[in-house]
Amino acid sequence: MNQGQPTTIEGIYEVCIGVPDAIFAIQYWEQFGYCIGQMGELSPGAAYQLYGVNSALRSIRLYHQNADHGLIRLMVWQHPTNPGLGLASMKIKGNRWATSLTADVLTILNHAEEAKAAGRAIRYTPPYWEVIYQKERKSRPFIDPAVGVREMLLLQPLTRQVLFQRFGYSIPNYGEIHHACALKTSQFTHMGIIVQDDSKETLKFYEDVLGLLRVRDDVETSYESSPAGRDIFDLQPGEKFIVTTFDDPRSSQSDLMAARSGRLYVIRFPNAMNLESRFEAAQPGSLGMSLYTYRVRGIETYCDRIKASPVPKFTSIVENEFREKSFSFIAPDGYFWNLVES
Repeated sequence: MNQGQPTTIEGIYEVCIGVPDAIFAIQYWEQFGYCIGQMGELSPGAAYQLYGVNSALRSIRLYHQNADHGLIRLMVWQHPTNPGLGLASMKIKGNRWATSLTADVLTILNHAEEAKAAGRAIRYTPPYWEVIYQKERKSRPFIDPAVGVREMLLLQPLTRQVLFQRFGYSIPNYGEIHHACALKTSQFTHMGIIVQDDSKETLKFYEDVLGLLRVRDDVETSYESSPAGRDIFDLQPGEKFIVTTFDDPRSSQSDLMAARSGRLYVIRFPNAMNLESRFEAAQPGSLGMSLYTYRVRGIETYCDRIKASPVPKFTSIVENEFREKSFSFIAPDGYFWNLVES
């Protein structure tokens, strides 16, 4: 541990996005409330040491108001390894996406429809009504408040986003909307991955090794139970998935109001399903959403802990493009991760 500080981890720090054109990407994300922060570079040799990619790298960290998580790192590779996931289905191993809270989901839908009409490569769903909490609660339409969210998928060649708007409730530390930005959105509140593991053994890594808080477990979504889940994850009749979520340890397993954003959603499909694997299209060097990072205190302890765990691959601690101590590893489920010293 460093200088007597406790070893700690927070919510997901950054979503790293490979882009060929930083200027267009910055303009896009400014509409969601992000702004330019740090910039840095790595030589091909240094990038290979940390990310396994033999290419020069220029990165730009985008901030969102005062958020200490849910940030963006734009990664401009001199020689990208592949075009990324693009508009590929959400029902693939290796998939990554990022979710934001919005106060105006219809404006985002309006832009999506205009982009489609202009011939842009885009896929989106309508904003489905979903009851997230207290599903068993019986309410009287037009008499009792409607408590739920409108949730939509937005896929573009370099972004894989879910946007949701709350109705009838709020959670104080789960997304802070930037009301002055064009699309009235928060920082990323939660990120997702797709796995197949009936044994749930790979899930233990996030709890036991990284020290995250497991807050929701074995929440089932089926084709029959959720029109939003059906459309967003391309479910067919009879198909289902199970959700487990891992939070910043400062969050709470029982108190909804104490929940914090920066959450990791693990969407687990049954082993018996035939799922395509696209890990190679969503790791450093790829265009699009290709890496998540966590910020930690006590990075040496984390490195030792991960080396002693069943990870198939890890790097040494080196300086990243922002001159921060950092190292990378592949988790037991196959996803590439990067830790940054706080």
